[in-house]
Amino acid sequence: MIEDMEEKYDGITTYKIGDVARRAGVNKETVRYYEKRELIPKPDRRRSGYRIFTQRHIDQIRFIKRAQELGFTLSEIKEFLELRVDEDTSCSEIKEEAQQKYQDVAQKIKDLQRIKETLTDLIDSCSEDGPVGGCPILEALEGNSETGKQLRT
Repeated sequence: MIEDMEEKYDGITTYKIGDVARRAGVNKETVRYYEKRELIPKPDRRRSGYRIFTQRHIDQIRFIKRAQELGFTLSEIKEFLELRVDEDTSCSEIKEEAQQKYQDVAQKIKDLQRIKETLTDLIDSCSEDGPVGGCPILEALEGNSETGKQLRT
């Protein structure tokens, strides 16, 4: 088996986990987590127990990080990775996933814009003068809460 492992990696550059982490721009715990979540291929092990990583692992971790930067969740990324190796997958399926993420992001932007406008209105409504009992920001957050009104008086 050891001879087979040596043959399998003959001529292929292999890396230890720290090298993979450094080259991919993550920490070792992230590499382990991705392995546990089956986002990267399970690496073979040396007789010493050290994992045997290759450039494929590094490239896949970089893929994961770029997808995360675009807002994809690890579950969505795992689906992308599975679709990527499925020969029956078409580019249109990947496009549909990207379009759905775009819609999600567009909705989040609308929600954040609404929150920003509400906060601006609340901040503008506060004169900074007077007791906390008359604070329009606290009043807006409390709504019709009697408890909040009692705490401020």
